[in-house]
Amino acid sequence: MKQTLQLKVSQQLRLTPQLQQSIRLLQLSTVELNQEIERMVQENPLLELGEEWGAPPAVVSSDNPETASESADSDAISAEAESTEVKAEREEDFEHDPEWQQDNIVSYGAPEDDDLDGPQIPDKPLSLREHLNFQTCLSQISEREKIIIGLLIDSLDDDGYLLQDLNELMTLLPVELNIGPDDLQSALQRLQHFDPAGVGARNLQECLLLQLQAMPSNAGHRDQAIKVVRDYLEILASHDFGQIKKLLACDDESLRAVNKLITSLNPKPGAQFGSHSERYIVPDITVTKRGSVWVAHLNANAIPRLNINHLYANILKQEHHSARQLVSQLNEAKWLIKNIQQRFNTILKVANAIVERQQQFFEHGAIAMRPLVLREIAETLDLHESTVSRVTTQKFMYTPRGIFELKYFFGSHVATDSGGSCSATAIRALIKQFVQDENPRKPLSDNKISSILEQQGIVVARRTIAKYRESLQIPAANLRKSI
Repeated sequence: MKQTLQLKVSQQLRLTPQLQQSIRLLQLSTVELNQEIERMVQENPLLELGEEWGAPPAVVSSDNPETASESADSDAISAEAESTEVKAEREEDFEHDPEWQQDNIVSYGAPEDDDLDGPQIPDKPLSLREHLNFQTCLSQISEREKIIIGLLIDSLDDDGYLLQDLNELMTLLPVELNIGPDDLQSALQRLQHFDPAGVGARNLQECLLLQLQAMPSNAGHRDQAIKVVRDYLEILASHDFGQIKKLLACDDESLRAVNKLITSLNPKPGAQFGSHSERYIVPDITVTKRGSVWVAHLNANAIPRLNINHLYANILKQEHHSARQLVSQLNEAKWLIKNIQQRFNTILKVANAIVERQQQFFEHGAIAMRPLVLREIAETLDLHESTVSRVTTQKFMYTPRGIFELKYFFGSHVATDSGGSCSATAIRALIKQFVQDENPRKPLSDNKISSILEQQGIVVARRTIAKYRESLQIPAANLRKSI
């Protein structure tokens, strides 16, 4: 076969590093963005975080989203970040400007506070294990018993339960400790008398029994509650109050008192302690009402103040570092600032489009939510659906009705008799409202809720009602029935 050389012209789509960075920043949450910025600041000496965060927000009207999105490009991001970008572009070729070093040196220092004698350390909430270990140290028991109780404390989960079998736990202990089953059982019984009541239980039934047994013996209906939890807990869970009434041979008033006492117990006694670090949400968007229209604007506290460290650039210049490396780091800093600006501009555009379409939600709540899909926003803003999906994931909106993820405003539709459509979110809100207003002694079944919606012109199958009810964590009708 003869070998020949041929020229072929073709087009290929390749993502530049700047575009890849822009896509990556767009899908990050605000917390993840701040972590990414801190990493970039550590890697690039020309980047620095400002002493303050954010700037006064720029409100963009929802009346004209096209005009609003155009004005957002210049007004939405903080003035400091914009001036930094302009300054960076003007000084792109700073190595050829002999006056650059003198005109652009920025001095900075740590804030002074004469009123503070030392570092202010915030109080840390006591964890469950610390609380139990403190009680162990105060107990009048031998050091060996304290060690065994400490091993059991380390085996508790965050709710205070000992889910590991004692025999299995004993096989994991060092042989030289010479700990037997009786030692573990004795230590567990002592642990179960610690505060909070119910800690060290191996299941829900034992947890409730420990709390009831810790009550004074003359507490009202205590003995009856212990009998119900010990012998009839499954019947109580199924809300078969008639059978429990017969088994206890009591009247309705006593049965209500027993049920109230049991439901007042804490099924997770360890959850009240600070075992988990809180997950904070920083809203990207805030919504306010201007006149008769709801408008969206960026949350100033969510916008990082990122600057170019001209002082460090001057030092590198004076020390005769490679000009090519310096220009590369400066360009990377400019790309990051520009991509962050683009990220917030895109979020604001999408938020504006959402707020414009969901005006009734902000006026009347979830029952007025209209059906909305990603494609509708993408076509309006001339964006790809995947871009809208990235923008609405882990981005939050602060409204007078609460904080919602942007994805919350999207949902499928259900047909109505009039030929229109109703949002699935609105149907869930109606189901929740029906359940809240129902008679506790005659709760609404899924079929009944479906019939009520059908009377309002909304056709929803019973199995769909059940699916929506379960998503709202609402029990079935027989479990909602009270005495």
